[in-house]
Amino acid sequence: MDEFEAGKQKFLDVVHSIDANVEVVIPTTPSNSLFLISLTKGANRKFITVPEDDVLDLPSEEDILAKTTTMLQEAIGAL
Repeated sequence: MDEFEAGKQKFLDVVHSIDANVEVVIPTTPSNSLFLISLTKGANRKFITVPEDDVLDLPSEEDILAKTTTMLQEAIGAL
């Protein structure tokens, strides 16, 4: 598994640990080093931007994981 796939899987794991009903769409390539990620729950959709480096470092960096988890909790709470 390459760095991106590992980071993507960790991101999905975090989202599903917060709310298993949220659908996630992660683009295959970043735009300007940012991923525009779609979070959907029922009829509600929210887009968040996540830096490419954060996705790559998610499995190995605890501070990135904590920051991303907090951001996702807020975004999913707004759905």
